[in-house]
Parts: sequence; C-alpha cells; structure tokens
Amino acid sequence: MKRINCLSTSAILNSSAPLHQTSGEKLSRKGKKKEHMELPESLLKYKLDMCSRHGKLVEALQLYDEARENGVPLSQYHYNVMLYLCSSAGSGSLGQDGSENDENLKDLGMRRGFEIFQQMAIYNVAPNEATFTNAARLATAREDPEMAFDLVKKMKNFGIPPRLRSYGPALFGFCTKGNADKAYEVDEHMVDSGVLAEESELSALLKVSVDAKKADKVYELLHRIRATVRQVSESSAQIVEDWFKSNFAASVGVESWDVNKIKEGVVKGGGGWHGQGWLGSGNWRIRRTQMDKKGVCQSCGEKLVCIDIDPKETKKFASSLTKLACKKEAKTGFAKFQAWLQKHGPFDAVIDGANVGLVNQHHFNFFQVNFVMNKLREMSPSKRFPLLILHKRRVHGKPDKDPRHKKLLETWEKCGALYATPLGSDDDWYWLYAAVHCNCLLVTNDEMRDHLFQLLGSSFFPRWKEKHQVRISVSKRSIQLHMPPPYSIVIQESETGSWHVPTVTGDDLETPRQWLCATRSKIVSSSLSNIF
Repeated sequence: MKRINCLSTSAILNSSAPLHQTSGEKLSRKGKKKEHMELPESLLKYKLDMCSRHGKLVEALQLYDEARENGVPLSQYHYNVMLYLCSSAGSGSLGQDGSENDENLKDLGMRRGFEIFQQMAIYNVAPNEATFTNAARLATAREDPEMAFDLVKKMKNFGIPPRLRSYGPALFGFCTKGNADKAYEVDEHMVDSGVLAEESELSALLKVSVDAKKADKVYELLHRIRATVRQVSESSAQIVEDWFKSNFAASVGVESWDVNKIKEGVVKGGGGWHGQGWLGSGNWRIRRTQMDKKGVCQSCGEKLVCIDIDPKETKKFASSLTKLACKKEAKTGFAKFQAWLQKHGPFDAVIDGANVGLVNQHHFNFFQVNFVMNKLREMSPSKRFPLLILHKRRVHGKPDKDPRHKKLLETWEKCGALYATPLGSDDDWYWLYAAVHCNCLLVTNDEMRDHLFQLLGSSFFPRWKEKHQVRISVSKRSIQLHMPPPYSIVIQESETGSWHVPTVTGDDLETPRQWLCATRSKIVSSSLSNIF
C-alpha cells in the first residue's frame, strides 16, 4: 500500500491534469487521437511504415510523390523512411522476396534517394543522425566512400554526434576498394569522436592492412582486437590465418631483441602480451588447435598465462554496478539487500538459483541446487555455504507445500546463505552485485549477453566474468562444476613472439574451444618439450 500511496502522491504533485476524468473528457481524448490519425501526414506515416516493413520501395515512392503533389506537409520522419528504403535498395539489401531487388531497383533507389536528400535541404527540414547515415549508405552504394565520409564530417556542423553505424559506409567502402590510408583516416576520426570500433570494423581494417602489407598496422590491429573483442569470429580468424601464412609475414620481424625490455612490456601490460613488435624471422607455422585444462597449447606446447585484473578496475566496476542496480531496481529494496550483504557477507561463492535449478530440467529442481550448495561448501576455505539468490516466489508459496523443499530453505536461511529477492525485481542485479562485492565465484550458466549486461560495458565485464564464472553440466549420472580456466581466453602474444588467438568455435564446456596457434618454426621444437 505504501508504494501505491507514493505513486499517487507523485502523480498529484507532478501533474496539472485532474486525477479523475469524466466519460466526456475520455471521449474527447479519443476523438482528438482519431482526428490526428486521420490527418494526411499521419496516414502517410502509417503507409510508409508498412512499405518499410515489407521492403516496398516503388509503392513508397508513389505515396511520396502523391503527397508532394497534394501539398501534404512532410516531416523529418517521412524523409528518413524514404532515405532508408532508397539506401537499402541501392545497397541490394532491401528486405523483401527478391522480385523487385534487381539492378533497376538499385538504380532507382540511388537516383531517387539523392533527389530526396536534396529536397530535404531545399525545404529546410532539419536532418538527424539517421538522415546522414542513410545518405552515407547511398554514397557507398554508388561506390563513393569519400562522399560518405564527408557526410559524417558534416554531422558535427549540425551538432549531431556520429554513431558507429554512421562510419560504416565510409569505412567499409574504403576497405572494399583497398584504400588503406583513407580507411585509417576514417578510423582516426572515429577515435577522435569517441566512437569505439567493434569486431566487424576492426576485421575490415585488419584485412585491408594485410592486403596492403602494412605489418605495423596488422600488429596494432591484432592488439586492438585483443583488447576489444577477445574471442574472434570465424571470418576474423581466417584473416589472421591468411596473414601468418603470407610470404610477407615471414619477412617481417627482428632476429634479436632486448629480453629485459620484452619482460618489462609484459609486466606493464598485465601479462599475456608485450607490445614491442614482431619478434623472430622466417615462416610461421599456423595451426588450428586446442588448449588442455592447464592452458598448454596442444600444437606448440606453450603454456598460456592468466592475465591479472587491476584491483582499481574492479573497484570502479563495482561502483558503477551499484549505481546501475539502484537505478534499475526499487531503491528501497536494493538498499535493503546491500545492508543484508554487509551483515552476512562476504561469501566465497554466489549462486544464481533460478538458473542452476533449471539446468537440464523441465521444472525447478531444489535437490540440484542443494548438490551445488553442498559441493561449494566442501570447497570453501571457510567451510560455509555459498550465497543462494532466489526469487521470493520460489521461497514462499509452492515450495512451502513440500516438506523436503521447506527443510532445505530453512537450513539455508538459518545459515544466512539465502536471500529472497522481492516481487517485481530482477534477480540478475542481486547475484551479480553480490559476486562483484564479495569478489568471489559466481555459479551460473547464464551467458550474460542481454541488455542488462550490455549496460556494464564491453571492456571490463568479459574479463571479470571469465575469472569468476563457474558453470555446471547436468547428466543422468552426475552434476559437474566447471571452474574458471587457469588461463585467459584472449589473444596472447608470448615473450618469444608466438601468437595464440581464441575463436568463438567451441565453448570449453561441451566442445573444446578452437584456437589459432602461430609460431615461428624455429621456436616450435624447443617449446614441444612442455607437452612430453
């Protein structure tokens, strides 16, 4: 009731409209809405949306031309829908059954698209980011990445911050044409604008650098991919493989180097890379391989390292996580959990109960959770239970009716190892916050890829997850806990110049992850002794 009262008070204070409306006022509102929807510009918007959804460019152009002839006022939205359809047709990616998507349609899309973009300027319709991005796509469809780049530059004149997608047409256009220097110029503009390149952009830059035989750029981009992407897609892995197989790659590198300087670089970078350039000379031996449980490469015998996380980064991440959790959850409810954790923590492990109880199960299995609770208690240095996070509906209600479930819940609660999240809350914030706050293991098979985890950023969180996530596998015979690997699943550059690149093929749970191993042939023989 308190929450309802709070909302009612807020509504009274913040709204000038009366709290209760008469039936006549409601009808009036409906009438105004209906009247608005029947306006020519509203009807046009609806019809253009339908054309956009079904990829009907020709029909949309007919509607657009008729609207102009009849003097229908056109807004930024109308123009953007038209530009989107035209640019999609021009690039050959119009989302329909293919009957219209031929060369004539491409030509029509490009011709009318530029015409519509010019008409926008003539009628002083203010553009936005989508306007410039679609116009840049039109330019690239015409194989004019220079114009696409100029459009991105003009965005700043309108006070519009470019987004990653704004740069795509120019960057990919220059890369396709093999113009490496112009692609680097676009990349530099992105960095200056605070736009972070992702794997597709970095892979395009890597390929154009490989093709242009720019060894220093290839080296730089491999390290950017290491820092940003971690595990690479198959298409990116193929580009990396092509580089190491090339004759030019064999000719690049120093035959002698300052060992102490290399070691200093490794320490400064936190381990796993030195950043001092290509080491060694001669042909590369490139293999698709796997790592054993200790992180030893099954191709060259080199042992991968576990890269440390700076405690300052963890503290900063915990602080940002707390702010996000308090913002997304009801502040009173989450503050109560923080106080509870302060009193009962720290814990050696946290369990995402909802996830663990449903692994390989059709219904929630308390005994599966109990097995994991007891197993982690045995492993704990303090021999105490881990913290189990469960939603309130799993703690109160149906579980109470089964005496075995009730006994388990009472045992965990008595030990201060169970926290029931309130109704309407998202469990994810609670178990993630607890694991980060306690700097402990987190038991869940959740891949943590949805919107909630995207809010946490793409740099630190994957590294933290790799070091703390414990996954489980359940079969008819047993339940197994899979501890975090003793090495970092990220591109690693050794002190002797070899490279190991993890791919997204395999998950290390059911299927071993596939790695690329690139080693100078002279180094392989001495490293193989680690295996035997």
